[in-house]
Amino acid sequence: MYRITIDRDACDGVFACLVRDDRFVEDSEGLAAIEVDDRTAIEAIFDDDRRDDAEQAAAACPLDAIHVESVEEDPGAVDAPASDTEEVQP
Repeated sequence: MYRITIDRDACDGVFACLVRDDRFVEDSEGLAAIEVDDRTAIEAIFDDDRRDDAEQAAAACPLDAIHVESVEEDPGAVDAPASDTEEVQP
């Protein structure tokens, strides 16, 4: 399992991530978000084989606003969502 987190303070809407991983989208504030189950999030936990896509998106971000990290089976507590962007655990 791995977690993708977007640092909303660091994101400036460059969107280099969008072409590396189609889970990244532009939200209503013009910043990057993660699309999960027809919602957008600033953090999401995944258990799939797309970690490489997420890491490529993080590496492409010139502002280092995207973080990808391993997580344990129990995802635990989540941070508060930013504005209209939700944090989800699919």
